[in-house]
Amino acid sequence: MSAVAETLDAGDEPRIVVAGQWKLFWWKFRKHRLAMASLVVLGMMYFVGAFAEFFAPFPVDLPNTRYTYAPPQMLHLFQDGRLAPYVNGYKVQIDRVAMRRTFVTDEAVRIPVHFFVQGDPYLLWGLFPMRTRLMGVEQPGQPLFLMGADRLGRDMLSRVIHSTRISLSIGLVGVVISLSLGVLLGGVSGYFGGAVDTLIQRLIEFVRSVPTIPLWMGMAAAVPTQWPPLRTYFIITLIISLIGWTSLAREVRGKFLVLRNEDFVTAAQLDGLSDLAIIYKHMVPSFLSHIIAACTLAIPGMILAETALSFLGIGLQPPIVSWGVLLQEAQNIRAVASAPWLLFAPGIAVVSAVLALNFLGDGLRDAADPYA
Repeated sequence: MSAVAETLDAGDEPRIVVAGQWKLFWWKFRKHRLAMASLVVLGMMYFVGAFAEFFAPFPVDLPNTRYTYAPPQMLHLFQDGRLAPYVNGYKVQIDRVAMRRTFVTDEAVRIPVHFFVQGDPYLLWGLFPMRTRLMGVEQPGQPLFLMGADRLGRDMLSRVIHSTRISLSIGLVGVVISLSLGVLLGGVSGYFGGAVDTLIQRLIEFVRSVPTIPLWMGMAAAVPTQWPPLRTYFIITLIISLIGWTSLAREVRGKFLVLRNEDFVTAAQLDGLSDLAIIYKHMVPSFLSHIIAACTLAIPGMILAETALSFLGIGLQPPIVSWGVLLQEAQNIRAVASAPWLLFAPGIAVVSAVLALNFLGDGLRDAADPYA
């Protein structure tokens, strides 16, 4: 109780005694400043991913061959003492040593950047026709590459924003599937015990004993290449989820072994409730906060798994864009040497999301036991 009491005044201690589980959970969680900051960061990332078409300056696959491997531009907010955002243009130089074209900033050229501009038409969530974008330039074809451009002159910022939706949603969908399998099989294993427990635990040990990457590679290689992108997306999510449920199942089993002998479980059995009702109405809610924390910590693993599969070329493939697909373009050392933003742009997004999810999971895990 002392940990929660530190968040309140001395006169508010009676509130702790009568506070519910979720209120205690929130009081403890809000003390974790890093977790709160991570929650804000993740909220912004998911919001940007949900409205990717609006936030992306250009369509995800719009090429501009005049600016292949163009470096990132600096966004200047003020011009002549007033708010007038702009970016400098490029001028082309020839590298006599490498015998290739290079771009350098042309300070004499200023390209105005406007907000809430009317750009190329798109379908928001595939349903609502729109043209408005958060930012853009006046004339089509003008460069606006805040994170640089790739080998086809496509805007890396737009591609990272669109890939955020795919990579983060894979983590959420994968955890939902893993949560369902983990709670169901782990709950059955811990509640019934005996031969059922032995069978499920041997299954978990078998799955965990197989090397993860070769198993993913074998399952992903079985996905037909001619399948449409949406079907491939769900199959890859399912493949990742079929591996990630074992840890949660072990944790749920341990909790059930402790809880099945508690008085409230015995009372529910005497009232005639079915085993499934006891599990989902009484036992699971008693440690739901712990499950939430465990799921939050599992999402980074899902994201990294998709990134690894796509990076190896056996996960998601173009035209789908994910962080792993973008990182796949950074496999060529020559491309990275001449255009390091191909690695840094998606790499920073992956690191930021994984760190934020881990910090959030730490905060939720600490708050799951508010009396600690």
